[in-house]
Amino acid sequence: MRTLKKYIIGTALLSLSLTGCSDDQVLDLNPISSIPESVAFTTPEYVLASVNGMYQAAQIGYYNGAGARGYIWGAAYIQQNDFRGEDVVNTQGFYAITYENNQDPNAAANTIYYWVDGYRLINRCNIVIEGVQQAADNGVITQAQADDYAGQAKFLRAITHFELLMFFANPYGATNGETPGIPYRDFAINTASTIEQGMAENRSTVKENYIKILADLDAAEATISENSLVKASKNAAIGYKAKVKLHMRDWAGALTEVAKIENAYTLTPEPWGVFDNNGSNTESIFSILNTAAVNPGVNGAIASQYKRRQLGAISPILWNDSDWKADDKRRISTTDANDNENNLVYELPGELYVTNKYRDGVTYTDYTPILRFADIMLIKAEAEARNSNAVTTAALEALNAVRDRALVTSPSYTAADFASVGDFVSKVIKERRIEFVMEGKRWADIHRLQQDPLAEVAMDGIPAKFKSGSNPKMSSYTIGTPPAAVNLTIQAIPYSDYRFLWPLPSLETVYNPNVPQNPGY
Repeated sequence: MRTLKKYIIGTALLSLSLTGCSDDQVLDLNPISSIPESVAFTTPEYVLASVNGMYQAAQIGYYNGAGARGYIWGAAYIQQNDFRGEDVVNTQGFYAITYENNQDPNAAANTIYYWVDGYRLINRCNIVIEGVQQAADNGVITQAQADDYAGQAKFLRAITHFELLMFFANPYGATNGETPGIPYRDFAINTASTIEQGMAENRSTVKENYIKILADLDAAEATISENSLVKASKNAAIGYKAKVKLHMRDWAGALTEVAKIENAYTLTPEPWGVFDNNGSNTESIFSILNTAAVNPGVNGAIASQYKRRQLGAISPILWNDSDWKADDKRRISTTDANDNENNLVYELPGELYVTNKYRDGVTYTDYTPILRFADIMLIKAEAEARNSNAVTTAALEALNAVRDRALVTSPSYTAADFASVGDFVSKVIKERRIEFVMEGKRWADIHRLQQDPLAEVAMDGIPAKFKSGSNPKMSSYTIGTPPAAVNLTIQAIPYSDYRFLWPLPSLETVYNPNVPQNPGY
């Protein structure tokens, strides 16, 4: 009992160290730090500091006492999702456990801290939700302000539970949500009684988790007045509802959400526009802010991980795919590490291709892209075709909007290009892989497509991957030529294999008998 209390305090209560910041920064240069919870909601300034502290928790994360590592919405979000899939090669040892599917509930710190920092952020959100209402009741802020702040916290709480579900629970669509999910923690753990309450929690079903996620996102949509790229907004809540409903195979529901925001954004004219100006463009919906003063550092900033240190490379599995056309602007590469103009790929001469989406490998000011309009358009394309059981004009236009902006001479798709709805959806999924490579989107698609009713896109487990820990050479990169089998040394694992899911950390399961471990661990 004492050990569990120590664990809960260590993973939840330490999140009470709140940090002040301005409206448009995660931190200012003279932060208010370590505000006791007893005074955190006693002045408007402290309330704002507490709210902004949620975003810092989402940005920074901590790893095994070693400092900032970008858990759960910084670089770790992108890398863990990338390395679970096959389109990014693990070139060094840092994410080998994830890449090679060798998770362990005791030793795999990357997976452990995805859970720990995820729930640390969730607890901070719950503290804010309760605290801002207390501040409103005491006349410190208005009820409208409290509702806005609580809506932002509910957005972060919802998307973090959703993210954890994709690693620690089975997909909704494959089982209609009737398998074990995760504890949905919707109260602050900050007293002896709430610690006991937390110890009594169990694993809800996936369906029950999704009901609560959608309820939180509905509340966020209804109450948020903030309209900021780097804070939760109504549109970000709506966009995430579209994603959640896509995972539920609720095609009509996804389209309803898309319709609410599809006229609020436009794609940037060029595919690199989002990354040239990631703080102000027409496409980004929600991103995590990083500044030169405050970022996860060399061990957690995405430009450090993917550009400066080249911990991951674009896999020949995707690069060589014949659907990624030779005239695609997303292939434009440079061999100059300081060249950030009109290219999305950085080529290490004679070796491999890494992403150039994250440009600042010195002060790490690149925002972490979480949701952008290209995602919404491809959700629309897929949901429209599935819902209508036809390759409709609307579905074609949505797919072509994303694809065509990157193509120089290749023609747009027409309905005649597809033999079936499944064939069309397979091209949408391929476009997602190309458009979002090294943005942490591949695993979510692998997860939701397990046992899909469309044979053309149905997946069974995790695909085989390019060999780990050794850089692909340029001889491996040839458009239209799949990598040789000898290079696919990370074997595929079926959906029935226990390794499809991550183990819950033993920190959770050993000391909390109400939260059973995933089978096989």
